[in-house]
Amino acid sequence: MTTPSLTTTQINAVQSHIKKTWKTLTRSHEHLLQSAKDTKLDHKSETPWIVYISPLEDCPNVQSVLERSLSRQDMQRIEIRTLPSEVEAIKEHGLLYLPGPYVVPGGRFNEMYGWDSYFILLGLLHDGELELAQSQVDQLLYQVQHYGTILNSNRTYMLSRSQPPVLSMMVLALFQHTQDEEWLKSTVPLLERFYYYWVVPPHLNAATGLSRFYAFGEGPAPEVLFSERDEEGKSHYDRVKEYYQTFEVEDYDVSLYYDHENDELTSLFYKGDRTMRESGFDITNRFGPFSADILHYAPVCLNSLLYQMEQDLAQINEIFGNEELVQQWRERAEIRRDRIDQCLWDEEQGLYLDYHFQSGERRRYEFATTFYPLWLGIASPSQAKRLVENLSLFEAPGGIFTSTRVTGNQWDAPFGWAPLTLIAVLGLHRYGYHTEGDRIANKFLAMVVKEFGRHNTLVEKYDVERCSANVSNEICFGYSSNEVGFGWTNGVILELLAASGRKV
Repeated sequence: MTTPSLTTTQINAVQSHIKKTWKTLTRSHEHLLQSAKDTKLDHKSETPWIVYISPLEDCPNVQSVLERSLSRQDMQRIEIRTLPSEVEAIKEHGLLYLPGPYVVPGGRFNEMYGWDSYFILLGLLHDGELELAQSQVDQLLYQVQHYGTILNSNRTYMLSRSQPPVLSMMVLALFQHTQDEEWLKSTVPLLERFYYYWVVPPHLNAATGLSRFYAFGEGPAPEVLFSERDEEGKSHYDRVKEYYQTFEVEDYDVSLYYDHENDELTSLFYKGDRTMRESGFDITNRFGPFSADILHYAPVCLNSLLYQMEQDLAQINEIFGNEELVQQWRERAEIRRDRIDQCLWDEEQGLYLDYHFQSGERRRYEFATTFYPLWLGIASPSQAKRLVENLSLFEAPGGIFTSTRVTGNQWDAPFGWAPLTLIAVLGLHRYGYHTEGDRIANKFLAMVVKEFGRHNTLVEKYDVERCSANVSNEICFGYSSNEVGFGWTNGVILELLAASGRKV
């Protein structure tokens, strides 16, 4: 495959930038004060930043480790506390301690994120950053052990929600490089624990056998209340209320989410809002305006990833010769594939669509997660062919549209994100559609490299219609900034360059 619009010099400049950026995006004990600072929350300048240590840890030992790593001045600006066993008991939010180095996405996202880490890992492995890659996976395993699941991010206000389950893929991607069987065996109990987080109630919908996203917290998300304000000082939730006051909503029963008489969002709205953030797609109208109705859906992305997790656990057990367990995990994957086929595949549309539990119908909202079953090998050859026939719905001058609707949300058109573009490209390649996959990879790379030439940075998302990194004026809800860094964009670029046969 060729990328005629890109020169070797341009590509080398981007690769060199990415290599340097891993260092600036890395957080470890030495950076604890920098990590503890959180621009997403209100903070009185004279008060220390709080770092919470897991109650399962030896807290005095951790304290002494930190004292050796940090200056006395920095230690004075940090307050170490033991995390309460009940999330509700946390009155002041803070950073959740992780013992090893990890890579953050960048910009306002100065902490470790669940599904970002998968794409970051791919980049670290391509760049030969093996030690950091190992630590990245180990910190996620630590989260499962000490905090009960992989967190949306390692802040206390994220303790009640996870993120898309990509841990088993990360473990196997790293194992391919290290071949460390002793370490691989040690991950199995934690992988299983994380798997069961997703396949029992409330994440399980028993009637379909499929899973859903479900955040446990109540009320407005603290980080949203403070940081996602517009020039008039209105919060994201204020703008949502204005929307409900102004527009007719036919996607769901609005009274479930908005009390018109008192101009208040309901507790179910906030539960849906937090859950939408667990999905990683914040914000989109994929599950109705602001995805408020997400609790009532089996999503294509989540169930595809759980199928992959079942396959991964089969593969790991195969490495250790546990034939009986291999069979059990494969059977689980096959059952899930059948359920995905039955509930999420829409023959008439030729797309995978999210399934509404109560109505028993798929939501006709075309979203780029339709490529997950291609990426993970769930689709049949005929289903893949139908999807490719629908590629024009999503294909954009700069890669892949997130959805086919313009809503003012960042996870809808005209925006495109590196992970979804990579997933579409790898899915097309997997089923032999190399011309289509290469074309989309080319478009995305050309756009990113061109914008890098203009701004000398890589960003979180792009307007793939205009091939631009300038997106703020088009985003009406949530935060409208385009964060620099950016972890998963870095990883995806290296992966796409490798997939295109270019040396990385």
